[in-house]
Amino acid sequence: MEHVTEGSWESLPVPLHPQVLSVLRELGFPYMTPVQSATIPLFMKNKDVAAEAVTGSGKTLAFVIPIVEILLRREEKFKKSQVGAIIITPTRELAVQIEEVLSHFTKPFPQFSQILWIGGRNPGEDVARFKELGGNIIVATPGRLEDMFRRKAEGLDLASCVRSLEVLVLDEADRLLDMGFETSINTILEFLPKQRRTGLFSATQTQEVENLVRAGLRNPVRISVKEKGVAASSTQKTPSRLENHYMVCKADEKFNQLVHFLRNHKQEKHLVFFSTCACVEYYGKALETLVKGVKIMCIHGKMKYKRNKIFMEFRKLQSGILVCTDVMARGIDIPEVNWVLQYDPPSNASGFAFDFTGTGSVGIALGEVVPARSDNVVPVQCPLQEMKLQKNTADLLPKLKAMALGDRAVFEKGMKAFVSYVQAYAKHECNLIFRLKDLDFASLARGFALLRMPKMPELRGKQFPDFVPVDVNTDTIPFKDKIREKQRQKQLLEQQRKEKTENDGRRKFIKNKAWSKQKAKKEKKKKLTEKRKREEGSDVEDEDMEELLNDTRLLKKFKKGKITEEEFEKGLLTSGKRSTNKADLEISDLEDDC
Repeated sequence: MEHVTEGSWESLPVPLHPQVLSVLRELGFPYMTPVQSATIPLFMKNKDVAAEAVTGSGKTLAFVIPIVEILLRREEKFKKSQVGAIIITPTRELAVQIEEVLSHFTKPFPQFSQILWIGGRNPGEDVARFKELGGNIIVATPGRLEDMFRRKAEGLDLASCVRSLEVLVLDEADRLLDMGFETSINTILEFLPKQRRTGLFSATQTQEVENLVRAGLRNPVRISVKEKGVAASSTQKTPSRLENHYMVCKADEKFNQLVHFLRNHKQEKHLVFFSTCACVEYYGKALETLVKGVKIMCIHGKMKYKRNKIFMEFRKLQSGILVCTDVMARGIDIPEVNWVLQYDPPSNASGFAFDFTGTGSVGIALGEVVPARSDNVVPVQCPLQEMKLQKNTADLLPKLKAMALGDRAVFEKGMKAFVSYVQAYAKHECNLIFRLKDLDFASLARGFALLRMPKMPELRGKQFPDFVPVDVNTDTIPFKDKIREKQRQKQLLEQQRKEKTENDGRRKFIKNKAWSKQKAKKEKKKKLTEKRKREEGSDVEDEDMEELLNDTRLLKKFKKGKITEEEFEKGLLTSGKRSTNKADLEISDLEDDC
């Protein structure tokens, strides 16, 4: 790696455009960070760069500035539909943030157009906007960018537009791969020209990132920026100024500790991380009720259209609480965040190191760890200080139970949150530490303030004497929302009618009897029925024959003059069930004679 001493922007070996320097002064960045001083000159000298640097080290400017400078130096001006640079990032929040930073630097250069392509927006509108305004610089999430390459039928031939591409940047590359975007990235790379400059920025250098470097970069210069005073062999991946605390408490104490902490820091700005979307929904609702006088917002990966609005609104707040999943875990720049509280274990080991976001100021992260053993803090690759349990905390779990009893929505959210937490815990990549068999389900259920244990495979066959369910039929708990409750009652009636109809038209089987025995019994019964029908058929034939014989005898007596015609007719009528006439008997008599 070429050595470049960090210092003022004017000290770079490749001078920056005066307007770019002016924007840097306006933004309050008089000096470069190490990753910027190392990366920018290489990028501007047509080198591919693979940079590894800790969170909050200034990676965004390390690729935004070179992109603007490279496009400014291009001899041929870009047309509206020509794409000169693409920045791919894992989450829409990070994409919004990068697009905002980029806009500061493109504002002095109206010849450049930029466009943001992220999920949660109408793709048809994105196509129309590009056709109308163009997009020399695209900031996008992988899924939406891949989708745009497939919209040729709508008049967007993006594959042709990217032929003049100068720069490709993969931001938070390790997270791009962790989130399962490898296939999308490979598809996108196939559309892009080989003659381009590529920058890959990540906080960790995993094997997957290494594979991506080999596939997408040509003879890259590798940059690894360490914190000052940290040995080259150190595995620390967090800024050294970051203070990290942890608190050891039982699962049924966590919520009370969290609420007590937030109530005592109402004037500050917090991020509270949960492991699943369902947990965010449940605990976000609980905190709204139990922590008064504070703006509380929720954000998670399953939100489609509200995420961008919530993110931008929270960034502007002076104080408040953002309850979120690890969709907000890394690279997000939220001003003046005071505390990052990790309520649940992050979904992967690197999350322990990155849940504090870069704010440009000193921040503190609190991790509430519920260890099965004391070595549960091993994955945290940064200095840790223990935070003692807070005293005089109120027991709020009865209030949370009362909320569930009063509103079916809260009850259902709690059940879903518990199930999702257990399932996420079972799939945790640090399964040697977070072992499902060590999880205290009873304590966990009390911590979720459950009214009863849910039915799920992980709990099958287990007994929980330490958990006492509420003596209430939970099926009778109504929704507080009258419209939802009316719909629920309607669905229940329809279900009851359906079950009754099905039961009336179906032969009931004995539930406790083996299916094979029921089948054998059914077959035996069928054989007996068939046998009885055969026997009944034989009896009918015998009776008919006997009646026929009686009628034949009467005819012979009549012919011999032993009985009169009147007596013969009377005998026919009383001889049996069959109605027999004289002609029939004569025919049968002739047959007998034959």
